[in-house]
Amino acid sequence: MVVDQRAEGAGPAADTHRTPIERFTMKIGIIGAGNIGGNLTRRLTALGHQVSVANSRGPHTLTALAEETGATPVTVTEAARGARVVVVTVPLKNVPDLPSGILDGAAEDVAVIDTGNYYPKERDGRIAAIEEGLTESRWTERQIGHPVVKVFNGTYAQDLLDKPRPKGDPERIAVPVAGDDEAAKRIVRDLVDELGFDTVDAGGIDESWRQQPGTPVYGLRGGVEEVTKALAAASPERPESFRA
Repeated sequence: MVVDQRAEGAGPAADTHRTPIERFTMKIGIIGAGNIGGNLTRRLTALGHQVSVANSRGPHTLTALAEETGATPVTVTEAARGARVVVVTVPLKNVPDLPSGILDGAAEDVAVIDTGNYYPKERDGRIAAIEEGLTESRWTERQIGHPVVKVFNGTYAQDLLDKPRPKGDPERIAVPVAGDDEAAKRIVRDLVDELGFDTVDAGGIDESWRQQPGTPVYGLRGGVEEVTKALAAASPERPESFRA
């Protein structure tokens, strides 16, 4: 079972050739402090970003993570305030339970990252719209009322800490990035690059089935060429093991 290892869940777009000293410092809100959310909090604060992190149990349960990283523990409704990027990394079954207006107070052109996966048998139960063919991230968009950029859903959480590599390193891992908003996708791809990973444009959200669980790219630790081939080899038919 992979649920515990993978996602559960600044101004203009940055120049991809900028040096570390030229990086934009952004305010980033993270909703969900599990494996992926916790490790993104660790990495993004280490890179100098101002991170607010929230979970369903309340800020008092995030004291240790805050002390470790310098992130600010907040309620879910506060996580997006002033944020240029918001990461939604909660179990898919919990997305409809997120408070309405969770993006209130965020930057007008906020980029929302979705790391979620649908695990009907192990965790989420049956979600009819997804079973009928809606992509997981399109379903998430409809729940939160905002476009998303899908990334890190097939990434092992520990790889966020252990696998970053400089640009050009032959062992640098690439991850697929899907989204309809090209400006938001550019911001996310730049942020992923800053985190130490290459990216491959996986198309729009209606094409994001190519990186859902059970596809060749899901969990793949490969470079740009391997990820590109894996995306092309995907089938739109959901594997039986990932159906309710």
